Amino acid sequence: MCSNCDGEGVGRRDFLKVGAAFIAFGLGGASWPAGAAEGAATPLTLDESLAALKSGNERYISHPDLCSIDLAAQRSAVAAHQAPWATIISCADSRVPPELIFGGHGVGELFVARNAGNLVDTATLGTVEYGAAVLGSPLIVVLAHTSCGAVKAACDVVAKNATYPGAIGPMIEPILPAAIAVRSEAGDFVDNTAKESARRTARRLTASSKLLAGLTKAGKLKIVAAIYDLQTGAVTYIE
Repeated sequence: MCSNCDGEGVGRRDFLKVGAAFIAFGLGGASWPAGAAEGAATPLTLDESLAALKSGNERYISHPDLCSIDLAAQRSAVAAHQAPWATIISCADSRVPPELIFGGHGVGELFVARNAGNLVDTATLGTVEYGAAVLGSPLIVVLAHTSCGAVKAACDVVAKNATYPGAIGPMIEPILPAAIAVRSEAGDFVDNTAKESARRTARRLTASSKLLAGLTKAGKLKIVAAIYDLQTGAVTYIE
């Protein structure tokens, strides 16, 4: 447990609240149990989950050396099942570890999918569907960041007709519409594109997934976009 932050992060407060209850979503004719290993889903609401990420990021900025987590105890507590209270679609960039930038969370709290550019392909979509429908995670955050290499590559395709070897070019193709949309806007082209791409990806989740759309409509899931500033450490949520 975090000895100095006890009570500040709701993940700490509710981390060990488990049981044998199942939550049936009943979407598309199927009943999805929350808690893949016969454990209850997180007791946190979608608003409480978002508040936990916000307060955790505030701790990360103001007291980055404050927390020490008893990982052995947490590992033992979640060995039989998991009940993450937030799902993060993050860039694979080594400077953007979600567990740290949201306040130093340990094992079993965040359900994380990472790839260059925080994009959503079939594997990532299935991952976040599993987190929401099976594990009962009430929040999905599409987390972009400043000075993103994948986004810069997409911007260079748009502005400079750049090309890239291997699978890099096809990988960044989903970012190109965002780059085209904000090309004429004032400010940093790369960061503006990162924000627009995250915003579009968040919207695409419910457009691409009847499962996520149904959970959102039922008030059981919240999907938001955000951007992490590499310089300040702050996470800003995007409308």
